[in-house]
Amino acid sequence: MPSSATAAAPLAGDRRGRAAALRVLLLAVLGVMALLALGWGAAGDTRVLAALTARFGVGEASVRDMTIVWDIRMPRVLTAMLVGAGLAVSGAVMQGLFRNPLADPGLVGVSAGAGFGAVAAIVLGGFLPAAVLGWVGGYLVPFAAFLGGWASTLILYAIATRGGRTSVATMLLAGIALGALTGALTGFIVYRATDDQLRDLTFWGMGSVAGATWAKLLTAGPIIAVGLIAMPVLSRPLDALALGESVAAHLGIDTQAMKRIAILSVALSVGASVAITGGIGFVGIVVPHILRLVQGPEHRNLLPNCAVLGAIVLLAADMVSRTVVAPAELPIGIVTATMGGPFFLWILLKNRRILDI
Repeated sequence: MPSSATAAAPLAGDRRGRAAALRVLLLAVLGVMALLALGWGAAGDTRVLAALTARFGVGEASVRDMTIVWDIRMPRVLTAMLVGAGLAVSGAVMQGLFRNPLADPGLVGVSAGAGFGAVAAIVLGGFLPAAVLGWVGGYLVPFAAFLGGWASTLILYAIATRGGRTSVATMLLAGIALGALTGALTGFIVYRATDDQLRDLTFWGMGSVAGATWAKLLTAGPIIAVGLIAMPVLSRPLDALALGESVAAHLGIDTQAMKRIAILSVALSVGASVAITGGIGFVGIVVPHILRLVQGPEHRNLLPNCAVLGAIVLLAADMVSRTVVAPAELPIGIVTATMGGPFFLWILLKNRRILDI
């Protein structure tokens, strides 16, 4: 009779092969959807391939097509893909850190904290000294959102963890409390906003990539990218942490350093994402859970596939938001909440015994 280790080896190999095949499929789907998104919009059909190749001196394209594809749709598509990847991978990291499938930056108050920081920068940034504004430049809003998300994550982890164990019920309740508190503080700041700022903040809070520009993408994109690059380093530590902190420590994992990297990476990605798109929920909880069902929980395969599927989900949500109420646009946060809300309730019912609430 084969040993359990011998039996587990083919299973692990099968999961890795399935994850690799799935990644190739997801990348192909993402490429097709990106081309569709570039050619689909209120301005009508455009010659996407001609506009893309003409930029590099191959062939010709009209000025109209070049402007629509490169100046309007391209930054929007790239923003949706980058933010979707950042939110999905952040959700997977938080779920691994808290060791439960219900952790999500939007559900546990991290996005609310990032939103508070961004709103404070938008409304009160003008009161900062000119020297500070000149030094920070266009990074003020993403940096403030990062600080807000980072502070919320630190507070949440400190409250929910005791004696090396994280309470799911405490985490969810603390997330609700943090979300309510930061929402109240945000409301107080919004009360001081001008009419123009108030209108912008109202639509910003619903989440949208309609206002994406190259300037915004180049400002917040590197911050999100840094968080995404740092997160794969956590793959092995997160797998070990699933066995418990004491076991992870015996395996040579510096759990405290891993927690700091995880918290910093999530705050970077979520903070910068919230700064340029507003509040977009449920991507971080739906995407990792789907992939765990399909390919297993190994983070080495889970995190990169979360990045690709997260980009697909948010790009698809943006395409829906552009067409449901055309020629107007539905905020993308409404679309993701409509899709993710029922899915979250299903996860909640499935894990009632784990929650013990």
